[in-house]
Amino acid sequence: MTTHHRLSVDPDVELPVPAPGELWTVGAVILNGDGEAFAQRRSPDRRLFPDSWDIVGGHVEDGETLLEALAREIEEETGWRLRRVRRFLGTTTWTGDDGAGLRHEADCLVDVEGDLAHPLLEWTKHSAYGWFGPDDLDRLKENRLPGEFLIHDLIARAVQTGPRP
Repeated sequence: MTTHHRLSVDPDVELPVPAPGELWTVGAVILNGDGEAFAQRRSPDRRLFPDSWDIVGGHVEDGETLLEALAREIEEETGWRLRRVRRFLGTTTWTGDDGAGLRHEADCLVDVEGDLAHPLLEWTKHSAYGWFGPDDLDRLKENRLPGEFLIHDLIARAVQTGPRP
């Protein structure tokens, strides 16, 4: 388990508390010093959302808080460490086509520490990554149908926040 020696959560951030039996996922919108958001392209053979851009995140495991899951997923998918939760971006409820049923996704705007130019991607799950500013947002709609612009819309809201202070 990652030690959260320097993890801070901004005072106005209130994360949901999952009810027993609910399936939850977490997502992290990570901004760089230029205010661009990190996204990674899911591999074409992924069952859920193949070949689509996605933010860092994943399933909350039994016994984990949303914050613990967020920190673990960031480290597993990028090698970076969660440093600060700046904003809670909201909860989305969705059903994947994998038969696992209804999921709740809690998304946060976060700051991380690590080498932002060299994420340690899980190449078995992701095929590319990129940094997206206001002029790049349309790329996030690739291989998505209208109504499936969750990632685009999340990142569009986040990049309006501007670079981390």
